[in-house]
Amino acid sequence: MVKNVPAPALVSELGSGSGRKTRWILGALCEREPVSYYPIELSRAALASCESELGDIGCVSIVGVEREYVDGLRQVAALRTDGARLLVLFLGSTIGNFDSGADARFLSEVRSVLTPGDSLLLGTDLLKPIERMLEAYDDPLGVTAAFNLNLLGRINRELDGDFDLRQFEHVARFNQATGSIEMHLRSKRRQAANVRRGGFAVTFAAGETVWTESSHKYTRQEIAKLAVACGFRTEAQWVDDEWPFAENLLLAV
Repeated sequence: MVKNVPAPALVSELGSGSGRKTRWILGALCEREPVSYYPIELSRAALASCESELGDIGCVSIVGVEREYVDGLRQVAALRTDGARLLVLFLGSTIGNFDSGADARFLSEVRSVLTPGDSLLLGTDLLKPIERMLEAYDDPLGVTAAFNLNLLGRINRELDGDFDLRQFEHVARFNQATGSIEMHLRSKRRQAANVRRGGFAVTFAAGETVWTESSHKYTRQEIAKLAVACGFRTEAQWVDDEWPFAENLLLAV
């Protein structure tokens, strides 16, 4: 149960995307008071999509901020009036893609912009049985494999590369030491590729991999410790038990 958390005058979202997932939150907040919503994105197209998606919510005013996350948050925080509260949304599982220790540094940066009483709604993917996680990252239909291989395809298209996608295969593995799922692209044979616009070439041995992504899976206790270390208190957690995922309301202290 959330206790004594005043309705925010300002809501800012880090990496809003289309804004579709934010509609329910903004709608609920509007039942308490009108909301000023500031999505922060590097992509102008994403901001336009967000404004289009949410523009029909009459009690929400939307002002897109085309900046990096923390810089954009500073810009939004500077708009507050005395006594106004700021709610920051970071809803997906992006925090799990940070390198080890970088999640704490990032959350500490966010906290440095906030004042006591402000809050952060943070999404975190939770630890699950290893077999279940690996199935999600190496699904039978090959959706994740195609997504992963598209990295090389984009290098070919945008950087004038000549990777042969047929000679790489998608690999998902769980790193027990870091509590993370890793995605790799494994070379099927010894081969070389050029990235002409980057001005370099690379040679792969058979079985050598390109490490493309890590996704850390948290425990609920780990989230609470991380919050304290970064200047927050865990005020509430909402957990989806079907696919364990937590939205964590962290209060700046």
